[in-house]
Amino acid sequence: MSDGTTIMEYSGTHQAFRNSWAGTDHEMCRHSMSFHLHTTLRKEFFASYLHLLEQTRIVKLYAVTCEYIKGEKQFYYRAQKFYEDVPASEEGMMGDYVELSEVDLEGSRQFLKKFVGGPGKADTKRALDCGCGIGRVSKGVLFPIFETMEMADMMEEFLLHAHEEYLGDYADRVESYFCYNLKDLRLAPRRYDVVWIQWVACHLTDKDLTEFLMRCKDSLRPNGVVVIKDNMARQGCKLDPMDSSIIRHLDIMKGIIQKAGMEVLDVVKQEGFPEIMVPIWMIAMR
Repeated sequence: MSDGTTIMEYSGTHQAFRNSWAGTDHEMCRHSMSFHLHTTLRKEFFASYLHLLEQTRIVKLYAVTCEYIKGEKQFYYRAQKFYEDVPASEEGMMGDYVELSEVDLEGSRQFLKKFVGGPGKADTKRALDCGCGIGRVSKGVLFPIFETMEMADMMEEFLLHAHEEYLGDYADRVESYFCYNLKDLRLAPRRYDVVWIQWVACHLTDKDLTEFLMRCKDSLRPNGVVVIKDNMARQGCKLDPMDSSIIRHLDIMKGIIQKAGMEVLDVVKQEGFPEIMVPIWMIAMR
């Protein structure tokens, strides 16, 4: 079976599965046995899909280029269209693995505290949450530490929900919301103590990610750090055509970071997620 045929089958299965539940009334079904069965099947389907995708040799070259993905504009357009169907909720942000949200947040809190507060560490004046969605990480990790926040996401609906509902009183401490794809986001120099980039580096090509990290480097205040937290392939690179994302092996990500002129400070794997899922790694750099 060819790689293209494999992906078409995954895509067709995914779309058929998704369409069959598109009209489901979430509130009506919340307490029914059929709803719980549906939720379980959906979670296992996507976990299996990610596992199979990771085993499929889709991208044979380490350098993922615009030529391979058949045009940079289409690559970013597909991601935009995918997130238009994602609900502005914690469930949407976690891809229906909302029960793992606190595990994820606690891992982030433990990792971040190594680099913030104290001699030789980052200050706590201001952080930037990149690909913030509705502000799940801002609310659970960053706001308890930093005096002020700035938040960036390409989906206006997510930012509006963050400001008007999800963040509550924390919204008063947000200095700016940036509705941009990160490839287009320009950062003021020497402004941030921490730039947090979670589950969004995968939506940038190698070139755009390198250039964005260079801008992040210039935006750091003294002792500031950039943190990438993302899915990482067990080998090579894999292109997911469903949400137009790239998962890279940790070594490949380190190569991009080095090319951006940054130094890796620490690397830690997120624990507590099912083994069938793609590994998640946290990388701190400056």
